[in-house]
Amino acid sequence: MDEQEIGVPQHLPIEWHFPRDIVSRYATNMVVQHTEHEFIISFFEAYPPVLLGDAEEKKAALEQIESVPAICVARVVVAPERLVEFIQVLQDNLDKYSSRTRPE
Repeated sequence: MDEQEIGVPQHLPIEWHFPRDIVSRYATNMVVQHTEHEFIISFFEAYPPVLLGDAEEKKAALEQIESVPAICVARVVVAPERLVEFIQVLQDNLDKYSSRTRPE
């Protein structure tokens, strides 16, 4: 017996709740990977190095830096079917944002 036969609604409304102690982080970079069954989206926060001194001292210090650490601040795993919806929601929001912020 499936859900329709026993009168269970196919779609129940979702009530969105954000815990009071949720931490929001700023993502400066992201990496997207996939397996056969899921997409893994990792968000990273990277800080530019602090360079002090005159232009030559900053250039010399920059030449000594081999890499900048990027700390993973969140990781989301999404089924391929949901990723299509996720991309569409992001695109819709980007379009709305762009239409409001575009200079006339």
